[in-house]
Amino acid sequence: MKKTYCFAATIALSSLLVGCGGSEEPATSAEVAPPEEPPKEMTMVDAPEDSSQILTRVLADQPDEAKARFTERHPEETLSFFGIEPGMTVVEALPGGGWYSKILLPYLGAEGKLVGINYSAEMWPLFGFFDEEAVEGFKTWTETWPQQAAEWRTDDSASLGAYEFGKVPADAAGTADAVLLIRAMHNLRRFEDQGGFFTGAIADAFTVLKPGGIVGIVQHQAPDDWSDDWAGGGRGYLKKADVISAMEAAGFEFVAESPINENPKDVPGENDVVWRLPPSFNGTGDDPEMKAKVAAIGESNRMTLKFRKPA
Repeated sequence: MKKTYCFAATIALSSLLVGCGGSEEPATSAEVAPPEEPPKEMTMVDAPEDSSQILTRVLADQPDEAKARFTERHPEETLSFFGIEPGMTVVEALPGGGWYSKILLPYLGAEGKLVGINYSAEMWPLFGFFDEEAVEGFKTWTETWPQQAAEWRTDDSASLGAYEFGKVPADAAGTADAVLLIRAMHNLRRFEDQGGFFTGAIADAFTVLKPGGIVGIVQHQAPDDWSDDWAGGGRGYLKKADVISAMEAAGFEFVAESPINENPKDVPGENDVVWRLPPSFNGTGDDPEMKAKVAAIGESNRMTLKFRKPA
């Protein structure tokens, strides 16, 4: 016969076993806790980058040739001053070989869009130094530039578009968050009397912007005491007061200016053009002493102006 036990408690004594009816196995005074599960592996989740961190990373990824101009062109400070953010639709005037485009495409990101806008085909012959083949090529720029710029993209870059000043498509009206006119206004002003290109470009900027949208201008700045003819764009320089006046006449609100791109060492003479300075060095290539002299000046003295389309 199997023996069974039970527990009896007394006040004076600890538990004594006495024979009584019960289970076959000893009972316990408390339930046994289930074994603890092994701790789950901790996964670190990176906090999302803010816009300044994204811009810093994008600039760090630029090639050394582009970085060499950062101390002259201040892209981080300039884009931050204009309030350019990832996800925006930005219209960039005269993107050319893509110095700023290659920054903007990854910075705006997959949710953003970069639209290049070029001089109208009617303006190019006025320069007088483009051959017929080049002039014809500019007529298809809205097709060829996006193809070129696509080579600068990754899957995480902004999408692309292109149009000309004076020929902005109707469906582009009110679609842009910002228009960047970086070293782009002097030739428009130079040929204003031959086609209204300067006032027309400013009007196009107003058209494409959303209410509250921004125009960011970086422009070679003429000394205030030089004549209006000298500062009419043919030498690359414009007067700050004239730019502000033209923008306000088109309906823009002047928001602010910044000294980011000022260079007090650039004091042009009566016969000087902005292209004597780096990176062009026009007219100094055969004179090492002169080239060293203008290299010490650096890039041009430039105004940096921010305007807003009224909301």
